[in-house]
Amino acid sequence: MKKVLILGSTGSIGTQALDIIRENNDKFCAVGLTCRSRVENLIAQMKEFNPSAVCVGNADDAAKVRAEFPEVQVYYGDEGLIEIAKMDCDIVLNSLMGISGLAPTYTAISMGCDIALANKETLVTGGAIITELCREKGVKLLPVDSEHSAIFQCLEGNKGRAVKRILLTASGGPFRGYSLDQLKGVSVEQALNHPKWSMGSKITIDSATMMNKGLEVIEAKWLFDVPAENIDIHVHPQSIVHSMVEFCDTSVIAQLGLPDMRIPISLALNYPNRLNYSGESLDFFTVGKELTFEKPDRKVFKCIDLAYQAIKEGGSYPVVMNGANEELVAMFLAGKIEFLDIPNTIEKVMEKHKPSKANSVEEILALDAESRRMARELL
Repeated sequence: MKKVLILGSTGSIGTQALDIIRENNDKFCAVGLTCRSRVENLIAQMKEFNPSAVCVGNADDAAKVRAEFPEVQVYYGDEGLIEIAKMDCDIVLNSLMGISGLAPTYTAISMGCDIALANKETLVTGGAIITELCREKGVKLLPVDSEHSAIFQCLEGNKGRAVKRILLTASGGPFRGYSLDQLKGVSVEQALNHPKWSMGSKITIDSATMMNKGLEVIEAKWLFDVPAENIDIHVHPQSIVHSMVEFCDTSVIAQLGLPDMRIPISLALNYPNRLNYSGESLDFFTVGKELTFEKPDRKVFKCIDLAYQAIKEGGSYPVVMNGANEELVAMFLAGKIEFLDIPNTIEKVMEKHKPSKANSVEEILALDAESRRMARELL
């Protein structure tokens, strides 16, 4: 029985992970669950899965949960996430939003736990320290994002073979084909209307700006030790080919499937074996009639080039880019700024940034706070 801690159990990834655990309760048990604000959802999950520890967003919610579950260890806040990451478990599924996933991931790796990673910002901001600690502790870092899981699967049967390129696919988001003029004044509702995937609001906005794909380039660089210049983005609106790998002999291997996050989640949780799954199979006679690929419009979606620039500069630049993006996405969702303010302000923050140390979790979080302050000031 594999003991699973789910960081972010009430979100999209977390609830789908619990679907898998429910279907395979002879293989997994959820020993820990966390949420930021959806406490009623968490309480319902606790009644079904009986975790021994949970973490919520604040002290009031913690008191509420303790009153109903006096036998459960209840933590709260960012410090609580670090504490729950120390619990006895076999694998930690990190589906937290943004840089909040960095510190608990670092803690869990320090405890020797394998990581199923659905929080790309952990590697965007802390790629060097996270991968080094994984090597030191002998910990598996298993990707959950559909694209990185696809690359991982393509590489599994080809260990030691030289990679020429990673072909990272993208749906194109809700504004594929738009011009810059068309992006002026688009609404929050339009940006949240993703054509293929059901995701949280932050990652959905990142998909609309295509910053999500830029973050995934950086994540892929750290996961697979491939230079960013050898990672090419291919817009694939059907979202059937989840990514591809080209080897030195120009052979290309792809991973295909319907857009269903339960597949990469189940692989990460049950690695190295696959789980039986009751979901729909891929029907090539239906979906295979049209599988298309396009180059992304990097003049319109300049977040892509900002991400390539950040990883090229290295050091503190990816942290600053990510922090500014998180702050600006939150401001856009709150109706405080326009859609194009996101990429334009990130660019200004990066221009003003002076390189500094990013060699520890503490230094990274300080840089993150500074980049958010700069983004607010510029607006």
